[in-house]
Amino acid sequence: MLRTDVAKPRVSKGRLPEWMRRRLRESEEVTALKKKLRALNLHTVCQSAGCPNIAECFRKPTATFMILGDVCTRRCRFCGVSKGEPLKVDPDEPAHVAEATETLGLKHVVVTSVTRDDLEDGGASQFARTVEEIHRRLPKTSVEVLIPDFLGSAESLKTVLDRGVDILNHNVETVPRLYGRVRPEADFERSLNVLKIAKKICPDVLTKSGLMVGLGETFDEVIDVLKKLHHIDCDAITIGQYLAPSHQHHPVVEYVPPDTFDAYRDAALKMGFRWVNAGPFVRSSFNAEEMMKTCRGASR
Repeated sequence: MLRTDVAKPRVSKGRLPEWMRRRLRESEEVTALKKKLRALNLHTVCQSAGCPNIAECFRKPTATFMILGDVCTRRCRFCGVSKGEPLKVDPDEPAHVAEATETLGLKHVVVTSVTRDDLEDGGASQFARTVEEIHRRLPKTSVEVLIPDFLGSAESLKTVLDRGVDILNHNVETVPRLYGRVRPEADFERSLNVLKIAKKICPDVLTKSGLMVGLGETFDEVIDVLKKLHHIDCDAITIGQYLAPSHQHHPVVEYVPPDTFDAYRDAALKMGFRWVNAGPFVRSSFNAEEMMKTCRGASR
């Protein structure tokens, strides 16, 4: 029976359950890809956020490019990206991302960023230039953007969407009750509104959001978030296990078992989401190309 009470630790501190254990070996291909990224002075969220899928994705190869530097202006307690005074915007960054996309032979590319509340448009113009450069250099490559909330600015959102993105991704991250503890500078309703406005501006764009579990949420709270996302016509959802980047970050409250992820996936599909990826190692951009093929293929 699935639990609906507030989650409590199931595994003693410092130990991972069997389903969370993974052997990761850095292959020659992974090492070579990291060198290419360094040579182009590019960041990936795969590296900056310590993604557990980095070896698998880099071997394919797929990568999520992180623009606007690698220092975030917000201090979310779940995130491993550096916080503090952000870097200056690099005018050559869009061209470098497009060059890397071509060098790696990517058919689908994901572009994300740190949150830049210090910039007037939240970094939307840099997203727009990056998408433009990718389309100019690789017109057949599909583009997914994983954006911050732009402080709710519809104008910034339109700046990005007008460049012809295929997928607009914005993560709600957790349930509303935990926002004060997990991401105090964000707002759940504002994030919902970003996805809602995106559909109004560009009805044909695929919208996507993501959730972490194991932060102390209940099963019913996750289901409620899924209902809210479906109500605003969000097309796709990812759900994965939260892993604390360090002891200074929000602790893992629960290691969610695989059967609960199955239940979340089944519930989301029954609601009518077009694509759902749920599992312990799922991250927002994991198997992103698969979503693109599934959703676009179904619409033909």
